[in-house]
Amino acid sequence: MFDTMTLNKIVAGVCGTFLIFLLAKWAATSIYTVGDSHGEHGDHGEHKQAYIIEVPDAPAAGEEVVEIAFADVFATADAAKGERVFNKCKACHKLDGTNGTGPALNGIVDKAVGSVASFSYSNGMAGFGGAWTPEILNEFILKPKALISDTKMSFAGLRKVEERADLIAYLQTVN
Repeated sequence: MFDTMTLNKIVAGVCGTFLIFLLAKWAATSIYTVGDSHGEHGDHGEHKQAYIIEVPDAPAAGEEVVEIAFADVFATADAAKGERVFNKCKACHKLDGTNGTGPALNGIVDKAVGSVASFSYSNGMAGFGGAWTPEILNEFILKPKALISDTKMSFAGLRKVEERADLIAYLQTVN
């Protein structure tokens, strides 16, 4: 029942399995190894990247960040680009005079804050006062909760001043 030939087959099967795993490891290492043929990885033993991730240059320590004035960017804003930026707003806002999750935005530039009829504003928005000037819209779109802390708007904001300027230029064209 259990003779020498059976034992030889079991040992050969185990050794063959290990041999297959060893050959697979060698093949994978030769295919996926980064570096030259001497087994070195990049310069000074570092791994080379398979692709480059573009990262904007961060200011050096102590270097002052130059802010671009909104008025300068707004003077050259492109309403056509702003229409594309408005796609981020379409989920909540409409331009046809009807309210969605958020109030209708047609004619919003220079309109009184919190004045869209039949929309239920938060107390902070209703009591903010003033008008939606391009400068106030810029500040609000940058980070809504920073300007009006209890706003119902859950949007995080647009970080790029160019996108904000283009969006406001587009909103100026929509009556």
